[in-house]
Amino acid sequence: MTDRQQLVQTLNALLQPERFKDYCPNGLQVEGAAQVRRLVSGVTASRALIEAAIAAKADTILVHHGLFWQGQDACVTGWMKQRLALLLAHDINLLAYHLPLDAHPVLGNNAQLGRQLGLVTHSQFGDQSLGCIGAPVEAAGFTDAGALAQHVESRLNRAVTLVGPSVSAIKKIAWCTGGAQRYFEAAIAAGAQAYITGEISEPQAHLARECGVAYLACGHHASERYGARAVGEHLAEQLGLVHQFIDIDNPA
Repeated sequence: MTDRQQLVQTLNALLQPERFKDYCPNGLQVEGAAQVRRLVSGVTASRALIEAAIAAKADTILVHHGLFWQGQDACVTGWMKQRLALLLAHDINLLAYHLPLDAHPVLGNNAQLGRQLGLVTHSQFGDQSLGCIGAPVEAAGFTDAGALAQHVESRLNRAVTLVGPSVSAIKKIAWCTGGAQRYFEAAIAAGAQAYITGEISEPQAHLARECGVAYLACGHHASERYGARAVGEHLAEQLGLVHQFIDIDNPA
């Protein structure tokens, strides 16, 4: 058990949100119970996750995608009212960390995705150094892009969209979780033979074909299931909390 202020201080020291230019407030988004005993982590502060946290008798929720975003309607109506009403009625703290959770070198989404896929990070690239570039743990790498796609599908249990040439002997791979399509050109410039992210937009298909770099889109949600869980487990061990990761399935 710990108090809310100590939990927020621990998270801010760990994830250092002040280092990032983000599109949302990072940290405590909704104030709930002063004492924290049961922590639920998840990807997005959806109503389904909040309801699952209530069923689990949690007093705190930690997510990657919170409730408030730059440019959104500030009126508390519809789905926003429903989510906030549940949090407030059950006195649940909502903590959200977006780019800081992506970037943590050990517990972050990118580091944890690399671990899940058996990739070793050699360096960072792209805006705010969010992307990772490295190589497979197995020195031989992957025989081609198709083999890499099959590997990603088996590890994430999700179909992968693969675009680009059948690059042989893939040993240098770049990745960035979520909606990181715009990092593709930086990955190409960094010399990657393949790029793994959550989503693909129309321009990336052409770039993959023209530049000879394989592009793998494995799902925004599927690529970001690991950071919040890793941070939740870390907090549970450090602060003596009961922790549960709840995965609300999302096809996106």
